[in-house]
Amino acid sequence: MSSEEIEVLVVGGGQAGLAMSEHLSAAGVPHLVLERQRIAERWRSERWDSLVANGPAWHDRFPGLEFVDLDPDAFASKDEVADYFVAYSEKIAAPIRCGVEVTSVRKNAGHPGFHAETSDGVVNARFVVAATGPFQRPVIPQVVPGQPRLVQIHSSGYRNPRQLPDGAVLVVGAGSSGVQIADELRRSGRTVYLSVGPHERPPRRYRGRDFVWWLGVLGKWDAETPPRGAEHVTIAVSGARGGRTVDFRTLAAQGVELVGMTVSFDNGILRFAPDLAENIAHGDASYLSLLDEADAYIARNGLDLPEEPEARVLGPVPACVTDPALELDLAAAGVRSIVWATGYAVDYGWLQVDAFDEAGRPKHRRGVSPEPGVYFLGLPWLSRRGSSFIWGVWHDARYVADHIATQRAYLTYGA
Repeated sequence: MSSEEIEVLVVGGGQAGLAMSEHLSAAGVPHLVLERQRIAERWRSERWDSLVANGPAWHDRFPGLEFVDLDPDAFASKDEVADYFVAYSEKIAAPIRCGVEVTSVRKNAGHPGFHAETSDGVVNARFVVAATGPFQRPVIPQVVPGQPRLVQIHSSGYRNPRQLPDGAVLVVGAGSSGVQIADELRRSGRTVYLSVGPHERPPRRYRGRDFVWWLGVLGKWDAETPPRGAEHVTIAVSGARGGRTVDFRTLAAQGVELVGMTVSFDNGILRFAPDLAENIAHGDASYLSLLDEADAYIARNGLDLPEEPEARVLGPVPACVTDPALELDLAAAGVRSIVWATGYAVDYGWLQVDAFDEAGRPKHRRGVSPEPGVYFLGLPWLSRRGSSFIWGVWHDARYVADHIATQRAYLTYGA
């Protein structure tokens, strides 16, 4: 089996790995990027067919390359995003090898660096960057045990309505994935139940500007820590069909039955928490709060942006919220499928170093781990709110590359 030496091994060839490669190259640091499948593979094979980016093309990209033949205010399809990263890899001449899986990384004993076992041989590296991102292991809560007549899939395995058996569908999770999948299923003619938990609900656009612009000028992308109690609160936003504000009232008016958080299952009966009205109200509050901040910003800076009083008209609360169902007989309701839009967990079983807490979560400060020479990139809140977004990971990668370059200078002193 082959063996090679490299200064920096970057594991993962998605947005994080490519951003890392660009900044390492700019710093003159020799490196190798290993990707077990294709560049940006998850965009191609672990997303539903109609998915588009949640941010407009002018925003959700790297600084050095625009999307080709796409209006800056449009939302790129999942394949356009994957193609964009392939093009970016070619633009920066990234030293990337696809189809190579890293199976283990261990610290060398008695000398600096790390020993990496891969499907294509051994790589010895002075530094290792884990750029595999946050979407590593789909999480399906162990609420409904295996039922032979009930199809259960994670949102990463959902492709389109035709994939599911005939009948009603329960979608669990009201973040971006859950609301878009529920909307698509309802438009296909399905009976749809949507289990809604705590969420933020920003406007898609307000007074002529996309919400990503508002979060930028209001400094919210730069928040270094999430608000207390909101560490895992999802954002309900969508770029589907040209981009629209997610409004659960509208979904209910279109026939989606809203229910609270899914909590238990027994003898064919699924039970929900009595928290639906509270979750909807908190989402409305976050929506209105952003409008208030935007209005104040416009007034403070004397901007000539069109007023939009209709954005504050929320409409009546639907009956399914005022009188929510607390349980559902799946068979009686004709529910034959559950789509779990319940997020992901990290999986760093291959990285066998002292850089994790008791729950297996990475320990780091702005991507720099307590294990000298090991770095993380692409994780939510790595340095700020924007860290897991395409443009955010690019800026985080620059910081990590600078740290690596500084450490190289120390290590080569006197050599």
